[in-house]
Amino acid sequence: MITAQAPRMWGRAVHALTRRLGGPRQARVVLLLACVLALNTADSGVIGAIVEELRRSLHINNTEVGVLTAAPSLVGAVATVPVGMLTDRVPRVPLLAGSIMLWSAAMVVGGLATSYDWLLTSRVALGAVTATAGPTVASLTGDLFPHQERAGVYGRILAGELVGAGFGLVVGGNVAAALSWRFSFWFVAVLGVALALAVWRLLPEPGRGVQGRPAGSPRGDTEAAQQAVEESDVEPRPENVLAADPARMTLPQAARHVLRIRTNVIIILASAIGYFFFAGLRTFAMVFVQHRYGVGRAELSLLVLVIGLGALVGVLTSGRVADRLVRRGRIAARVLVPSVAYTASALLFLPGLLTRSAWIAMPLFFLAAAALAGANPPLDAVRLDVVHFRLWGRAESIRTILRMAGEAIAPVLFGWLSGLFGDGDQSGTGLDRVFLLALIPLLVNGLLLLRARRDYPADVASAMESERRFPAA
Repeated sequence: MITAQAPRMWGRAVHALTRRLGGPRQARVVLLLACVLALNTADSGVIGAIVEELRRSLHINNTEVGVLTAAPSLVGAVATVPVGMLTDRVPRVPLLAGSIMLWSAAMVVGGLATSYDWLLTSRVALGAVTATAGPTVASLTGDLFPHQERAGVYGRILAGELVGAGFGLVVGGNVAAALSWRFSFWFVAVLGVALALAVWRLLPEPGRGVQGRPAGSPRGDTEAAQQAVEESDVEPRPENVLAADPARMTLPQAARHVLRIRTNVIIILASAIGYFFFAGLRTFAMVFVQHRYGVGRAELSLLVLVIGLGALVGVLTSGRVADRLVRRGRIAARVLVPSVAYTASALLFLPGLLTRSAWIAMPLFFLAAAALAGANPPLDAVRLDVVHFRLWGRAESIRTILRMAGEAIAPVLFGWLSGLFGDGDQSGTGLDRVFLLALIPLLVNGLLLLRARRDYPADVASAMESERRFPAA
């Protein structure tokens, strides 16, 4: 009876998901772009799942494992600016599909590695092509979806990052246990080839600026924030109001402007710190959990699944909560929600890291992951609120450079400190202290964003005044 009803239940679930994503066409685009981000993070998830196998096979320590994760992020941070400029000049779908194919080739080469240097070289090449994902996904999202839908759509696309990391941890670890760590690389490489073909065949190439607004009209995705600021009679900061056409600004000029916006600087720092913690977590979580709680592969997969579900809940709900509060007149809700989220995440991770019971840790980690991931969608909306729309791309490049630098530093620092705190032991002995220490920056994030609530309304007003002076063509 259950077997007979399964296809019908599956069909209803797919129909409900498609409806929530805005219909078949929008669902297809959202899922493809989410899969691109998922593939981007699945790689680091695989590394996190096979730490023990890599250490035995290549005779390396935690610091060297951290370098394997850091290398793509560091190279990607450097490559983001030229790739972003290329994204603005060539068709984006072929660029994205070609980059995924090159990514898959790099994974295949990495799986053939017989030495640490070989594997590290393949990881460097991997970083150069993964730099394409951020700028192209952002550009395509802007032209494929209307302003009033972007915040919600972007939250669903960002969920791909979490799904990919969890997929890499669970599937990569199980494939490595059944076959070898090399097959974990090759498995995701095959998925990459399939995704590249799907992107090439199914993802439309939109015209640039097709979702543009008429001159002088408000931006749909920040309309609530703008209305709240206008009703409160907040004055713009003169030094943050543009005096020159942002479309004609060079990259250094644009960088100087966006880094004068106090709220923007704070969210860049907060985002970098948040991703710093997440990068260390996804690299060494499997090793930590195995040694801390003494669980087997099945229990480990269940714990990763629970944490992943918590993160998904957070990323899909926090943006809506912040937007609802803004519509009710809470002007600074988009910085207050992440402030509360980061603080709650640190306070929930703390008892989970201290206990030795996986069953006690599981619900705590679920809630902590929801809070940690839930900080990102409101912060992305803030970035749009306080920057002129013609500077969104370059502002994102600056944020991405610092964010990826944090992601590059974290695995190396976590690995080095684990050896230092563990007196040279490369197991999970030192990792418990490292994770506890890493909670401090999350608490700092909460305080940083509390500071931003005073600057945010004036910075939104400044962006609004800049857009009145230099509206869309």
